[in-house]
Amino acid sequence: MKKKSTLFDYLLALIFVMILVITLYPFLNVLAISFNDATDTIRNINFIIPREFTLSNYKYVFTKGDILQPFLISIARTIVGTVLGVICTAMLAYTLSRKDFVLRKPFTLLFVITMYVSGGLIPEYLLIIRTLGLGNSFMVYILPGLLWVYNMILVRSFIDGLPTALQEAAKLDGANDFQIWYKVVMPLCTPVIATIALYYAVGQWNSFMDTYLYAKKLPTLQYKLYEIMSQATMKVDTHVNTNTTTAVTPMAIRMAVTVVATVPIVVVYPFLQKYFIGGMTVGSVKD
Repeated sequence: MKKKSTLFDYLLALIFVMILVITLYPFLNVLAISFNDATDTIRNINFIIPREFTLSNYKYVFTKGDILQPFLISIARTIVGTVLGVICTAMLAYTLSRKDFVLRKPFTLLFVITMYVSGGLIPEYLLIIRTLGLGNSFMVYILPGLLWVYNMILVRSFIDGLPTALQEAAKLDGANDFQIWYKVVMPLCTPVIATIALYYAVGQWNSFMDTYLYAKKLPTLQYKLYEIMSQATMKVDTHVNTNTTTAVTPMAIRMAVTVVATVPIVVVYPFLQKYFIGGMTVGSVKD
């Protein structure tokens, strides 16, 4: 028997529609401004469809910014940093999840303390530049971010929720600790591994402060886009052949830069969404 809709159902649907509009409008507005003529945007910035479509904003970003090398550096650091970060995090999480590891609680406490207490920027700078000698080196993008404690806790909580009988059975069959981690635990941790992989990838892709502090000779895409955005000024070009003019403004460049920096992550996220949801929820509920 079909249930009749009540006033509460309509009210709830209206609320969700309003939330959807509020959530999507800023993104659509940024996208529209990035494709809209800059002089037209000055008149009114509140729209979600380009009134005067143009690619001049993106042409300015790609031709004036020289972003090919920074783009390749960002891709390389994202791939390498994500893969190594996931491997190190999963290994540490598995070690700290073992009940027979007598120092699991002291080590866990030490890692958790680092989430609340930091040595500060100056000791970190001295460690990376003077002690480790990573200045203007590609490894400065990899080693400092090799392990995020929050990600480790997510993976360890997920592993704690797995049946211990699986590991015990593998051990009885003659598997060593590495084989148990690689062949038994890791395949079962696919949801949470995908979750932390997304975290690492987003963190590596969006980071630009490490470039500013340690590696200006190896600029990443985010840092280069930041420079383009900060140096953008009002500019008008006249095309003699077509007798037309195009203009770019700091706001138009800022929106185009935002789209360029966001699109790669937006493209990747849908493929990891189902694992992302599973990884965030399964390990948090225990019997």
